[in-house]
Amino acid sequence: MSMLRNILRLSGSVKVCRSTFRVSQSLRYYAEDAAKPAAATQMSFSFGMPGQMFYNNADVKQVDVPSGTGTFGILAQHVPSLAVLKPGVISVHEHDGTISKYFASSGSVTVNADSSVQILAEMAVPVDHLDPAAVKEGLSKAQQELAAASTDLARAEAQIAIEAHEAMDQAIAGK
Repeated sequence: MSMLRNILRLSGSVKVCRSTFRVSQSLRYYAEDAAKPAAATQMSFSFGMPGQMFYNNADVKQVDVPSGTGTFGILAQHVPSLAVLKPGVISVHEHDGTISKYFASSGSVTVNADSSVQILAEMAVPVDHLDPAAVKEGLSKAQQELAAASTDLARAEAQIAIEAHEAMDQAIAGK
């Protein structure tokens, strides 16, 4: 019986301790939540690749990026995160309603707590600069290289080239 009393006393003490200590946690809101602070409606966006910057600390409304887990949109006050880009279209939505589309081969996305976003691409180009004939030719060549590959490395390189060319083809088609 005394052991039962000790357990009951201990559980009561634990409850008291839990109510005494509170964990401080900052609040995050959905991007369109009316209760969020007004200063959080701006997003500082930087996007570039080696040798060229497309955006440098620009204030944009939204950015849609293709990642390994699917395409996701980023607005001001997005949850801080890191993601790897997969070949696909990055859509940048300006405040005036215009949308700029870029094809990126790979890279990384960083979303910071201060609503700043950085995209570092290995290679990126505006979608309207892609040549449909060159993309089809590159896809065909990559498929031939995959069929002729004799090593795991050659197969992996050919598969990456196929994935990138298929993504460029879909970007041109507007998918």
